[in-house]
Amino acid sequence: MLTEELQKSLHNLLVKQDRLIAAPIDVVFESVLNPVGPMSDMGIKIEAWPGGRWFRDLGNNTGHLWGHVQVIKPPKLLELCGPMMMSYPVMSHVQYRLTEEAGGTRLALTHQAVGLLTQEHREGVVKGWADMLDRIRDHAVAKAKR
Repeated sequence: MLTEELQKSLHNLLVKQDRLIAAPIDVVFESVLNPVGPMSDMGIKIEAWPGGRWFRDLGNNTGHLWGHVQVIKPPKLLELCGPMMMSYPVMSHVQYRLTEEAGGTRLALTHQAVGLLTQEHREGVVKGWADMLDRIRDHAVAKAKR
């Protein structure tokens, strides 16, 4: 049974965002798997197989585990589960779903979480995911033009 104090600390999170990207679905999926910009500069890596890690590699066997690949079905679906960027009791599920549409590929992201989510993270992930989707879009569009 949860104490009253702990119940006040538990929070849910639901973030849904999407982008229509003027690039083929394979190019967009590759851009999801290979983060660019600040994410790659931070050493963020995805091992693209079931159970693979999504982590920040700081070198010398140090870093941060953000999650594991739960489902991967190239080029249409990637699901990750784990604490993501939060270093406290929380469980997250992130889904990238890609569908072909007129004009390109629709990339839809859903991030759901439950746990001792801080106010800073509940507010910050909305902007963080928007920035990441924009970087994926920009990378995929640039790659498709080459």
